[in-house]
Amino acid sequence: MDIPQIKTFIAVADTGSFIAAAEKVYVTQSTVSIRIKNLEDQLGTYLFERSKQGARLTFAGRQFLKHAIALVKIWDEARLSVGIGEQMEALLRIGGQVSLWDGFLLKLLSWMRIHAPEIAIRTEMGYSPDLMQKLTEGSVDIAILYRPQHRAGFKIKQIFEEEIVLVSSLDQGIDIFDHDYIFVNWGPEFISDHALNFPNLTTPRVSLDLGTLGIEYLLTTPSSGYFPRRIADSFVNEGKLWYVDWAPKFIYPAYIIYAEDIETDLIKVILKGISVLRKEMMTAT
Repeated sequence: MDIPQIKTFIAVADTGSFIAAAEKVYVTQSTVSIRIKNLEDQLGTYLFERSKQGARLTFAGRQFLKHAIALVKIWDEARLSVGIGEQMEALLRIGGQVSLWDGFLLKLLSWMRIHAPEIAIRTEMGYSPDLMQKLTEGSVDIAILYRPQHRAGFKIKQIFEEEIVLVSSLDQGIDIFDHDYIFVNWGPEFISDHALNFPNLTTPRVSLDLGTLGIEYLLTTPSSGYFPRRIADSFVNEGKLWYVDWAPKFIYPAYIIYAEDIETDLIKVILKGISVLRKEMMTAT
């Protein structure tokens, strides 16, 4: 079983382009072409219809795609399970939205180490589209993100609402957007909503893709930016930052999504941990 070959096939199917697939799997376009040609030879049929517009799955390609995803998932599970050690009973691979790690998912990991030490955990960080792709491919078991896509065979549960608010370390009364407003990337959902609410805003001098670490910039340099309220609260209470109350707030429900066939006991543990942390968050606010 040639896993790189199958992963390349999935990348072409996902992007609709040999060029884009090459960038996604970090090989040359010619390597992508060779891998797809070899796979088609082995299967005895064409998997893609090539044209100037890109590559479109044939009927055989669509049929093979579901098997390819399953093969990659089985391989990843086998490879990772072999490496977790005999003292571990199971491996849980968690993918989380960038903004949800600090103050929530890291706490969830700590809770899991105490209450489920027999479960090995591996984590990934990303934005909603990437995490959904990894979940579909089977490279993560669960994803915690803002906007999940409904897919057959997966369950979705809302876990809490994230509020992204504008905070500042400038002296009050100063024009926020004329004095070091920074743009913090909270993913495609936020980028779209931000552009809709601030259509005339020029490109900020500083743009950060550091997640909640970016709040340190506000603490060292008088400036303003959007951050999750649950992260900003403590700094506001200490008088280091203040809320820009007139600015629009962005609400994003956070969800957990996982395959229906995931082990029941495993998902019960993670859902219990999420429930405990959610109650702690509600108490804190």
